[in-house]
Amino acid sequence: MKQVPVAVRWALAGLITVVALAVAVWPRGGGETAPGPQVQQSAQVSDALRAAAGLAACPRPAPGASATGPLAGRTLDCLADGEPVDLAAALAGKPALLNLWAYWCGPCRQELPDLQQYAQRAGDAITVLTVHSDPQAATALSLLTDLHVTLPGVLDPEAGVRAAVGAPAVLPVSVLVRADGSIAEVVVRRFTSVDDIADTVAAKLGVRP
Repeated sequence: MKQVPVAVRWALAGLITVVALAVAVWPRGGGETAPGPQVQQSAQVSDALRAAAGLAACPRPAPGASATGPLAGRTLDCLADGEPVDLAAALAGKPALLNLWAYWCGPCRQELPDLQQYAQRAGDAITVLTVHSDPQAATALSLLTDLHVTLPGVLDPEAGVRAAVGAPAVLPVSVLVRADGSIAEVVVRRFTSVDDIADTVAAKLGVRP
């Protein structure tokens, strides 16, 4: 039997190693795993970029609103204007859907337009707020502009919301919050349609638009 040349054997061994590493790091399931820590945050976001995105204003705390639940004490910057938002206080008194996403997440791009349509259908019955779980605010605003998604959103550069609710390091994740600030459900998957969002919210929060 003819012996395989040494150079060929080494090439085959290297190829097997590369394939094994690729399989090991490939994301599982319907979401995408978060990239490693980024050294630098994005540059200052221009007023022109915020204006082009045309995002809705972030919710603000009602007078006397009580901040309770796992999101209490967490303040994030609003993507629409850069102003800080006391998250738990701003959401108090009404059910909410927080959608955790990032510009590099493919399933998030598919889901965001459905969330926009759901929010329009639901009206004032529920607060729908996007949470960009990455420091790159300018890139997030550019993508939202391209998608024609104008939902209110906040910037969560250190993914603190995800940690607070105990969600895994994948995206997208949707957090269903009761009016009292407690968490009804952490949905670790991409919603497949507007009806899927409506059915899930109705089952977990009792809100049916």
